[in-house]
Amino acid sequence: MSENLGDYRKSYDKNSLTIAGSSENPILQFERWFKEVEENGGVEEVNAMTVSTIGLDGYPKSRVVLLKNYSDNGFVFYTNYNSEKGRAIAANQHICLSFFWPNLERQVIIKGKASKISEAESTAYFHSRPQGSQLGALVSPQSEIIPDREFLENRKKVLENDFESKEIPKPEHWGGFLVEPHEFEFWQGRPNRLHDRIRYSGHKNQWKRDRLAP
Repeated sequence: MSENLGDYRKSYDKNSLTIAGSSENPILQFERWFKEVEENGGVEEVNAMTVSTIGLDGYPKSRVVLLKNYSDNGFVFYTNYNSEKGRAIAANQHICLSFFWPNLERQVIIKGKASKISEAESTAYFHSRPQGSQLGALVSPQSEIIPDREFLENRKKVLENDFESKEIPKPEHWGGFLVEPHEFEFWQGRPNRLHDRIRYSGHKNQWKRDRLAP
């Protein structure tokens, strides 16, 4: 089977990005864009991001997860540490985050180093989640082969009974990663594919900005 997608074309003309018009601090620039995307509407989960890792098999792999916190220290997301992504990060802490916001024709790409946040922080967040999500972390042996859907549903029913009217304990293998950034790229779509690309490189105390060719 073959399908030609050459006629799928779109003109990007909603915004522009210059070094002079960008913040000296990439976290502040990220915050500015994040809020503008949210206020503009049309993106159901503004905090959805793609996390790319190098797997134990040597292949890169990308998947969409939800950003749960960001600050001057970096970007936090949560996962099962025994999952494929968790094992990949344990072997190679260098990962990439990317956001695509089509409503304003923007992308942000962040390279950084991931490390586990404290057990106390992970536990506090775990207990802030809905009960169903807490149970899901116990139910699912993430990334492992399972026989069928009923395997999950049956385990969920057992745990619902076990923890009825009880606090659900956070699994030891579940928690957050903090991604400390060392490079940002802010991409703004422009007409004729002459897109604006501003790269920040450095660390949280000093950043250098460059314009990249599209």
